[in-house]
Amino acid sequence: MAMSTQILAASVLSGVNIVFLSALAAVWVRNYRTFRTSLVLGLLAFAVVMLVENAFALYFFFTMQSLYSGDPHVQQAVLVLRGLQLVAVAFLTYVTVR
Repeated sequence: MAMSTQILAASVLSGVNIVFLSALAAVWVRNYRTFRTSLVLGLLAFAVVMLVENAFALYFFFTMQSLYSGDPHVQQAVLVLRGLQLVAVAFLTYVTVR
């Protein structure tokens, strides 16, 4: 079964999220080693959880295509949610790395 365009786009957005979250985790690991604060540890935990979530999303996009192929509204909702997450993570990456 071929992957729809919307789910393919959602997969790309998840991949970009993983790249941004990896950069954030690297910065926050370095900061935690320096400052040892609970705030930085919380940010690091946030990045790790979001990394795992995006990895699972990619796994489901590629292995359970029938789950998303039945309803175009579900595909559109998944794409919108991935897009919103990308905007949030991109903004956080920008202010962190700046």
